[in-house]
Amino acid sequence: MSIIHPFKAIRPHPPHAAEVSCPPYDVISTAEARDLAEGRPDSYLRVIRPEIEFPEGADPYAAEIYERGRANLERLLDRDVLVEEDEAGLFVYRLVRNGHRQLGLVCTVDAAEYRGGTIRRHEKTRPEKEDDRTRHLDVSSVHAEPVFLAFRDDAPTADDIRTAIVAATTDRPLMHFVGDDVTHTLWRVKDVDAFRGMFLDVPELYIADGHHRSAAGARIATERAARNPDHRGDEEYNRILAVVFPESELRILPYNRVVRDLDGMSETEFLDRLGSLGALEAIAEGSSAEPADAGSICVRLGSTWHRLTFDDDSIDRNDPIACLDVALLQDRVLGPLLSIGDPRTDDRIGFVGGSRGVDELERLVATGEWAVAFSMHPTSMTELLRVADAGEIMPPKSTWFEPKLRSGLFAHRFETSQEPVQ
Repeated sequence: MSIIHPFKAIRPHPPHAAEVSCPPYDVISTAEARDLAEGRPDSYLRVIRPEIEFPEGADPYAAEIYERGRANLERLLDRDVLVEEDEAGLFVYRLVRNGHRQLGLVCTVDAAEYRGGTIRRHEKTRPEKEDDRTRHLDVSSVHAEPVFLAFRDDAPTADDIRTAIVAATTDRPLMHFVGDDVTHTLWRVKDVDAFRGMFLDVPELYIADGHHRSAAGARIATERAARNPDHRGDEEYNRILAVVFPESELRILPYNRVVRDLDGMSETEFLDRLGSLGALEAIAEGSSAEPADAGSICVRLGSTWHRLTFDDDSIDRNDPIACLDVALLQDRVLGPLLSIGDPRTDDRIGFVGGSRGVDELERLVATGEWAVAFSMHPTSMTELLRVADAGEIMPPKSTWFEPKLRSGLFAHRFETSQEPVQ
């Protein structure tokens, strides 16, 4: 059973939507956020990345940083750039990029379902990032960005939900604009109760992206409950802002890797050792350097590409983690050959989102700062769901969802004194 709720949205007035909205906090660096917000006083980056308004080198976890984010949100509300709605609602959010379309339902979900495993995860959170998002929530009492969730296509009411979502898009949208080559459109849902009823027959939801936001939301719910002597369990702080999509509409791109050095080996020695792990072949110039199938990895070394294909008999398909391409690369190449022990903490490894393409891998190696690049086959939704159902954790940086949810289009206030929204 999945419980969803309407909420009183904080959202832009339509003429301001494109100017306010921005990429999610965790896909750009502070420097990139500072550049994007330059000359844009109403950018939502000033809410979710408020450190950009402080001198370089300032502690991003200082109390005044979080206070500035809260103040910037209230400033946008005071100036009517953002509006806080009086009535609770659900919304349909459509993203279209390069012919790919995905439609999701904007709602809030129960933190208790995250803690209880009905909202399933597949990623391990990093303490410093989880702490950062928790402080951001605690100071502002606002879920400023949504969690990206999915439901299975074979859920009992999945087809009904998809039909109802599409039907909601026949009305005039609340906002419609293009940002980062993605067309973003938002509609208000008329029949809230119908959606709530349909989701009661969805056994579980899955986190696609936003594990740190989910964990922080659950922590805040627990902390606010402990601080509220009149806690009932239905307060707004018990809920987490989310957008829920059908499984089949989501697109995962590869999460590629680069490594700074060959751990003392020459390029010839490294290629020889790669060749002992499977079938290694040179890729002709002009041919694709994106693996066509799982179990294959393309390797950029110097000015050439090679394709390494692991023997399928050597891959344990019964193990949901060991058979992932990112795990094969880590367990057979990065660890034993290049001494990359923990990719979460080793500064010799870098990660490149698949939206940047293999051209970016070639560029990085050509700079000389990175010795080798690995072009990966994308993890599938089937693999993600299998890992989550098994209660396992994927290797870090296993998935890159595209298009990304745009931040600044809806937020959820959860003051402790606020009455619950029914």
